[in-house]
Amino acid sequence: MKKELKDQMKQDELMTGLEQALAWAARHRDEIRIGALVFVVLAGAVLALTHFRNQRLQDADRALREALTTFESPVAAELPAGGERPPGQVFASAEEKYKTAAAAFEGVERRYASSTAGVRAKYFAALSRLELGQYTEAEKALKEIQARGAGLEPDLARLAIAALYRRSGQVDKAVEAYRAFATNPQASLPRDQALMNAAQTLEDARRYAEARATYRQLTEEFPASVFASEARTRAEYLATAG
Repeated sequence: MKKELKDQMKQDELMTGLEQALAWAARHRDEIRIGALVFVVLAGAVLALTHFRNQRLQDADRALREALTTFESPVAAELPAGGERPPGQVFASAEEKYKTAAAAFEGVERRYASSTAGVRAKYFAALSRLELGQYTEAEKALKEIQARGAGLEPDLARLAIAALYRRSGQVDKAVEAYRAFATNPQASLPRDQALMNAAQTLEDARRYAEARATYRQLTEEFPASVFASEARTRAEYLATAG
């Protein structure tokens, strides 16, 4: 009997609460209608913004892929004599190819600067400028990417700056940049390769004692490296040659 009484009391409380809620809704139906409308408008705006952002990301990725196709296209002089012409664009000269690629990448960067695709486009535009011998422009862009801090794109820029110094004959700056990368435990790219590049840069500059020491450093610090065997061979050769 007591259980039935308790159940009845719970039902009465539920009904009373429901009646009060309905009464409140009746008194405030204009506010409820406005609130519901605001919610619908906000939800629609969020959905539209999400769709717009996703579409922009897709457009940025597509534009980057198209620019990369240009960057990777062959040059007529590089094709084997008498061979079948590959599908797609073939450039008359490397200069024409890299000028076209630089313009395409820079266009992607302008349109999508805040996206990952925009940052990568900036990186490849700098590589194109590097291939054109436009070292000042390339270095400026790469340093801007490097300044973003840690991560793949800044690390790619760091290695590209080192390569730029090496190509432009700035041996000390190139070696310093490679060594700095090789000693960074947070690097997102292989540090042993950076050290190998430092050794090769020194060897190319005929600074054989420094090159030999750097090759040995690689074998000691990265004994499991894919470059260890070659580094050991070069160090032994330079020891006998020097």
